[in-house]
Amino acid sequence: MNWRNPTIDGSRKEFMEWLVSLPLLILDDLGMRKLPLTAAEDLLELIMRRYERASTLVTSNRPVEDWGKLLGDAAAVGAMLDRLLHHGHVLKFGPRRRRTKTDLSAAPTTAGAG
Repeated sequence: MNWRNPTIDGSRKEFMEWLVSLPLLILDDLGMRKLPLTAAEDLLELIMRRYERASTLVTSNRPVEDWGKLLGDAAAVGAMLDRLLHHGHVLKFGPRRRRTKTDLSAAPTTAGAG
């Protein structure tokens, strides 16, 4: 099975079954890359099949309000979000990126180096 592109060898069904069977599925950085035209339908199918059966964690730097435009199908995204949010918890962080935040008091000093 080609896990990078399961449709190449016709194994999409097996790939979807595998994703559905995972106890925890993490979809990290949704929207960071250009998504295929079928992304909304595929994600909706995946979320619907996992709904109330397994845990799914989605991270994105895009606001949820933009997901309809991002995926190109506002109706499918609405249905997906209904299921994700029904028993879900939303953790929203501010605009400042965690990785760029530095603690100057913990930064190594160069005094005495040389």
